[in-house]
This record gives sequence, structure tokens and C-alpha cells, in this order.
Amino acid sequence: MLEPEYQERTRRGERGLAARRRAREVRRFYVLTFASLLIPGLGLIRSRRRLGIAIVTSFVVGTLGLLIYALTKGVTRSVLEVGLSRSALAWLIPLILLSCAIWITGIVLTARDNMPRTAKGAPRVAMVVFASIACLLVFAPAAQSARYAVIQRGLINDVFTSVRPSGAVGPTAGNDPWAGTERVNVLLIGSDAGPDRIGIRPDSVMVASINTQTGDTVLFGIPRNLQNIPFSPENPISKLWPNGYNCGSECLMEYVWTLGSENANLFPKGEEPGLVVTKDAVSQILGLKVDYTTIVDLKGFRALVDAMGGVEVNVHERLCIGCKVENGQVVGTTGYIEPGRQRLDGYHALWYARSRADSADGDFSRMRRQRCMVGALVNQVDPINMLARYPALAKVLQENVDVDIPQQDLQAWATLVLRIQDEGSIKSLPLTNKVVDVTNPDYDAIHKKIQAAIKPKAKKTPTKTSTPSPTSSTTPSQPSPTTHDDELSDIATTC
Repeated sequence: MLEPEYQERTRRGERGLAARRRAREVRRFYVLTFASLLIPGLGLIRSRRRLGIAIVTSFVVGTLGLLIYALTKGVTRSVLEVGLSRSALAWLIPLILLSCAIWITGIVLTARDNMPRTAKGAPRVAMVVFASIACLLVFAPAAQSARYAVIQRGLINDVFTSVRPSGAVGPTAGNDPWAGTERVNVLLIGSDAGPDRIGIRPDSVMVASINTQTGDTVLFGIPRNLQNIPFSPENPISKLWPNGYNCGSECLMEYVWTLGSENANLFPKGEEPGLVVTKDAVSQILGLKVDYTTIVDLKGFRALVDAMGGVEVNVHERLCIGCKVENGQVVGTTGYIEPGRQRLDGYHALWYARSRADSADGDFSRMRRQRCMVGALVNQVDPINMLARYPALAKVLQENVDVDIPQQDLQAWATLVLRIQDEGSIKSLPLTNKVVDVTNPDYDAIHKKIQAAIKPKAKKTPTKTSTPSPTSSTTPSQPSPTTHDDELSDIATTC
């Protein structure tokens, strides 16, 4: 009787030992596979020592190299240097894919080497699923990163040029690429080109004049109905209009592009006559040399705002949608944008910037809103939000935006945009009917206003003021947007 009992206890003990051994093997599988997920090759050291150490060492050295690079140049600048360089992106894409392949290989080998031989059924399936999820956690972000890098490289190639515009100021080498440049002027054109229109007729014309050292920017809006448009003697169109584009209401700023296109025979091959004439006219009107140009068509603007997730603006007056003026009457209205601070999608943002039929000041009110829209878009760019929406945003830019900034200058321009956002201010000076007589403009007076607007102001020494009496109001009055924004003013206050 003792012998069977002893044998049974022995068998139970052996089964217990086997169960504990299997449990240790299962735990080892999960721990080591998870280790290879956290650090490439770490869990592989137990079964394939040399290979595991080689992968871990490569990972540690690469990570330290990236940290040193980022700390030396700054995280933002490091990202910009890679993200805005086609050559750097060309190296980055295969590097991402190779690193991903090595990482996943380490996970697979770790899982295979440590899979218990006795594992069957549901436990084995669970282990395979765990290893697969670990591989997916590495593959998904790597594939997305490589995809974004491919999109970014195509965007740089399609949107930006390879040659700096003739005569344009530009950045130089050094810690501050803009150290040798005082100002840079960018012409912003909103084009209403479309299937129902012949050629291009700029819907909005603005110039952003940027102080490269402070980031302070002034937006100048040029009325579409401005007359007596001056041209420089070097402009081929001046052969036809030596005294400027002067024929009354038939010769307006909005027709200048078409004027150049209709006389393309006067211009060298390879040039865009409409753009050349428009840039020259803007330079003569403002007394500023235009360095670069950005052109966005209306469809592109709407899609751009949607790709950014909308734009928040403060609407000061009720604006009609779909409206136009015919025979002195407002017709075609399909809805309204009501006053108040709100986030507009692309469709409503476009009408916020274009509506003029029932606006108090017509074109001039629209000019103010267009500058407010530009300021809002610049100030509300959120890198995290843009990253999530990047594929759609890149597609919009590729299809609807023309920029003559050269690819090799993009890193410097990114630095300048950050300087505008972080350190500078955006001000606005419109050439409205309260500033200039659009039918007979005094360009000398305009040039003086422009120079006064861009000249850096000396900081005033604060003076002591008397303490207000308890009965006096200490709340500053808020100027009405219809009265103060025809002079130089901060875009945040104006809008």
C-alpha cells in the first residue's frame, strides 16, 4: 500500500515541477519579447548573445547621436534641418525602414527562441498574438514616419523652386541666417482663377514686410480698384504705358495681371508676364522691392483652411454668403456669417475673406478681413495639429499654391516664421479710401506712410502717472474696428 502512495506523490511532484517550469518559460517568453519591444535586441541577448549585443549597441549609439545632435542645435532647428532638406529626407526614408526591419527581426527571433516547446492551443495562440502586436507597435509608427517623409520630399520638390528669384534678398550661412538681411518683402496674391474665368485676376493683393531680426511684420493691403498704376522703366509694359496704367476706371490694379498676360510678346521666354507686371506695380505703389511671391487660388484657400481644421476669427459685421451686386441690388444670397468670435471651416472662411456686397465699406472692409485672415492663419499654426493633418495639407499645397522661395532656403524661412510667431508682432496698414484717393493716388505720400510703418520704433521710457480717483474708470476704451484699422495697428487689435 505504501508503494502506490509514494508513486502517486512522486507523480504529483513531477507534475508540479513541470507546471512551474512551463510557467517560468511562459513568463520568460513575455518578459524577453517585451524587452525586445522596448529596446531593439535586448531580449535576444539570452539566446543569441552576439547578435543581441550588436543590435542593442547600435540602438544606444544611434540614440545618443540623435540626442547630442538635438541638444547641440536645438530640437526645433534639428527637426527643421532634416524635414526641410530633400537630401536629408532621401537618407532618412531608407534609414527608418532599415531600423524598423532590424527591430522587428529582433522581436521575432526573441519570440521564436523563447517559445515553450510544450505550448499548445490557446496559450500558444496568445503568445503569437503578443509577438505580432509587438511587431505592429514598431511597424505602424515607422511606416507612418516613412510615409510622411516621402510626402514631405515630394512637397518640397513640387511647391518650391530650385533658384532664388533674381534680385531677391536671402539668408546666408551661420547661426542666424538672416543676420545680414534687414527686411524681406513677400507678395501674397489670392487668385480667382477658375473654369469660369479667363486668365488670372488677383482677388486680393497684400505684401508682408518682415523685419528679419525682430520678426515684426507689417501687412499692406492694395485695393483692387486702385487707378493710375505706376510701372518702372525696366518693366516692358512701360513701353505701352510710359506714364503708368492710366485710363480711368478701365485701368485698375485688378487688371494688371491680365495686362501683362495679353502682352506676353514683350517679355523674355520663360517669364510669367502677369506676375512680372504685378510684382513691379506693387513695388512702385509701396516703394518696396518685392523679394518673393506666394499665390493661392480660391479653391486652394478653402481646402487649406479645411486641412488646418478651420480658423478662428472675430466677425465684426454680418456678412452675406453667395452674394453679389447686380444693378445696384444685392442678389444671390444663400446665407450669412453672423457677428462674433467663431471657428470657420474653409467654405465660410472663404466668404469671410471675399464677401463685400452688403458690407459697410465694400472692397475696403473686405481688405481688412483678408489681412485678419492672413494673421489668424499665421498665428494659429499648431505643429502637432498640422502633423496629424499633414497628408491632406500637403496635397492642398501641392495642387493650389505657388511659392518662389528656393528649396535650399527653407530651413532659414522656417526659422523666420518661428521668430514671427514667438518674438514678433503682426501689424496692418491698408491703403483704404481713408488713407489714399484710389482714383488719384499720391504715391509719394504712400511711400512715406510705408516707411513710417516699417521703421522700428524706439522704446519709450515709462513715465509716472497720477493714480486715478476711485470714481474714474480704469478700463481702456476699445476702438471700433471700423474707425481705427485704417491706420497702422496691431492685427490682434484690428481683428
